[in-house]
Order: sequence, then structure tokens, then C-alpha cells
Amino acid sequence: MKKHKFKWIILIVLIAVATALLVLAIRGGADGTAISGDFLTSRTGIPLLVCIIAVPLLLLSLLLTIAFAKPDAPTVIAAPIAQQGESDAEAESEEEEAFTERFNKLTAIDAKGSAHARLSYDRDVTLESFCNDLRAFAAAKRKLYYSIDDIRRFVAGMAVSHILILQGMSGTGKTSLARVFGEFVDNPSTIIPVQPMWKERTDLVGYYNEFTKRFNETLLLEKMYEARYNRDIYITVLDEMNIARVEYYFAEFLSLLELPEKDEWRLDVVADSWPNDPKYIENGRFLIPSNMWFIGTANNDDSTFAISDKVYDRAMILNLDTKSDPFTAELPRHSHLSAEQFEELKKNAIASYGISQKNLQRLADLDAALINMFSVTFGNRIMKQIREYVPVYVACGGDELDALDDILAKKIMRKIETQNPIHIHNRADDLLSKFTDLFGEDRMPLCRERIRRMAGNS
Repeated sequence: MKKHKFKWIILIVLIAVATALLVLAIRGGADGTAISGDFLTSRTGIPLLVCIIAVPLLLLSLLLTIAFAKPDAPTVIAAPIAQQGESDAEAESEEEEAFTERFNKLTAIDAKGSAHARLSYDRDVTLESFCNDLRAFAAAKRKLYYSIDDIRRFVAGMAVSHILILQGMSGTGKTSLARVFGEFVDNPSTIIPVQPMWKERTDLVGYYNEFTKRFNETLLLEKMYEARYNRDIYITVLDEMNIARVEYYFAEFLSLLELPEKDEWRLDVVADSWPNDPKYIENGRFLIPSNMWFIGTANNDDSTFAISDKVYDRAMILNLDTKSDPFTAELPRHSHLSAEQFEELKKNAIASYGISQKNLQRLADLDAALINMFSVTFGNRIMKQIREYVPVYVACGGDELDALDDILAKKIMRKIETQNPIHIHNRADDLLSKFTDLFGEDRMPLCRERIRRMAGNS
């Protein structure tokens, strides 16, 4: 109401001023005396002031009178403004709701829950039958031929570490072995091609985008999250893992997966916590599932980086340097083996096929000789791996000394390779003699071959 009074007062003042100016100008022109010289009068005696000031003021007063006289004007103008404000508020509300879920794919997995989890698993599986069936399955289903020793090494390696490295020449079936394993356990492996520019954890698990208010979820994060909802064995293949530096982008996984307590395998995903984050993202962290294995394939050529000791020490290694001869096999059924069952088979193998005291003494004597010759020792980590690897390999149908030969060649002989080549050459014969004294002349062929290659005598 006060606003309307104020408008009418302004209008009255404008009309009064315009009228006064008009009267003054006409009087000045009528009696022949200009208000302020010749520039104020025209040829007809009408002052220019009438055109310049009075007339526009009168026209403005007329327009304002018409506008103020409309009774519905305030209502007509105010209503759209109110509606626009409500629309803007609704739009902002919808925008906020759209951003309340920053993990779209993980939230979708939560919605399904364990609906697609396997309900039952095979109960009559042994490690030996599992290895034999896996080898036959690869040959019959995919025409992939592996030696039974390589299959045993692969399965025993999985029992020791959740990180495996399959290395060797291109075309020897590294990626194919990991892929066919997923088919055999009826849970397809996830293949992730490593990119040369990868440098940090976010390249693997994704990152939070501050602009979109979304988390860019990677395929690996999806599969790890899915694995939390069932008990299947999950395989993730890091294809050509050393095309980038493994110890950079995989550093956090290397550290976490070595921790003895699996409930400590907590990976940092985001820096904060939102109320409606996915079920298994707790305080911005995610527990890596114990039924997930990471298998990296590595080519050793000029286009790749050398794999560091940090990676080799924590992973189990399988060298695939040659192709096995084709053979005929009947197609076995899929093996529905849960990760929990696999862990139980491992525990039973360690309890049933522990390393013999004779071989433990041999290892102690070899360790002392290596310290004396090359300042190289087994260390606690490698001894732990040996104590787990050998019994599982034996349970897979292998021989105890063959298992020792394999893991020593890949873990200990590799450390000797970093020594001075001249020193290795000078002590190679002594080391070969030590192996003969401890294990016999016809045993430990893998270690012997590696020593000869290092010494340049192969």
C-alpha cells in the first residue's frame, strides 16, 4: 500500500513540474523576453524548452497514469515471479537429489544384492582332481594345452598369494590360462588391459569427479564389489601389467594383500562418507574381497618395464616359456568350487603334506651356503611361501622336491641374478656342487639350469 502512494506522489510532482515549465516558457515567448537569450526561442516565439523538457515529462506522466490505473497490474506481475521462484527451487531440489548417489554402478549392485549368487557348490573336489580336470577342460574346450606341472604351479601359486604373475614369450597362453580358469569355475575372468600412462591407484579403481559430483567407477571396482555378494572365485587379469610400472599403480594392493588378517585389506576409495554410499563402502574405504585373485601377464621385451623386487617378492611366479604338445581329452563338467572351499583345501594340504624334516634341513644348509657365497638369504617371507607352496603342490599330485626346485628357481635364483656377473661365474661351479651334495645329482633341474644360464655355460 505504501508503495502505491509513493508512486502517485512521484506522478503528481512530475505533472506539476511539467506544467510549470510549460507556462513559464509560453509567457517568455509571448512578451518577447527570452528566459535566457536567443537559444531559448524559436522562429515562432515558442521556447525550445517546451519541446526539450515539458513535452517528454507530460508524455511520461500520461504513461505512468495509464500503468498505475490498471487494478490487476500488481497481481499479474507478481504471480509469474512467484511461480518462477518455485520452479527454480524445484530444479535445485531435483539437482541435489540427482547427486545424492555418487556410486551409480555399485548402488545398482546393492539393489540386486545376492540374488545371483550361487546357491550350492561341489563337495567332492580335491586339489588333484581339480588340476586334472582344469587341464582337460582347457584342451577339450579351448584347444589350449598345458603341462600338468604348469597347472599344478598355477593352482599352488593361487593358494600362496592373491597376486600371480604369468610371464614368458608372447603366444604361450598366459592370458588364455587365466581366462580358461574363469570358465572352468563358471565365473568368467575379468580382463583389464593395463595402459602405459597408469601411475596410481585411481587408474585401477576410479576417482571422484568434483565437477559432476560422481565417482568414476572402473570395471575392477565393479567386479570387486560384486565379489562381496557371493563366494565364487573371482579372477582379474591385468593384461600386459608391466607396460606401466607395476609398483606405481598397484602399490596399495601389494601392501594390503600381504597383510595376514584379511579384514585389514581396506582400500581407500573416497576421502569422506555420504549417508547413502553403497553398503560396502564404509567411511570411504572398501574391503578387498578375499575371493578375488589378481593375475598379471608380463612380456619381457623392450616395450615393457622391468618388474621390481617388491612385486616379485609378494607375488607367485609362473614361467610359460614353451607350448605343450597337443593331447586328446574328454570335456569335464565345470567345477563349482567356492573360495572358502579352496582355502579349506589349502589348509588340509598343509596339515597333510608338510615339508619333511630332511628337506627343511636341506633348505637351512642351502641358505647358509647362499649367505656365504652371495650374501643372499631366504628371509621370512620366502620361507612362509615355501611352507605353503610345497604342500599344496604335492596335494595337486606333484613331488615335494619338484615343488622346491620350482619355487627356489623363481624366488632365490632370481636374487642371485642381481649379483656381479663375474662373481656369479666364479662361484657357479661351487653352487652346483652344493646342490648335488644336498639333493643329488639328478634332482633340482630348474635351479641347475638357471645357475648355468647365469654363469654363461648353458
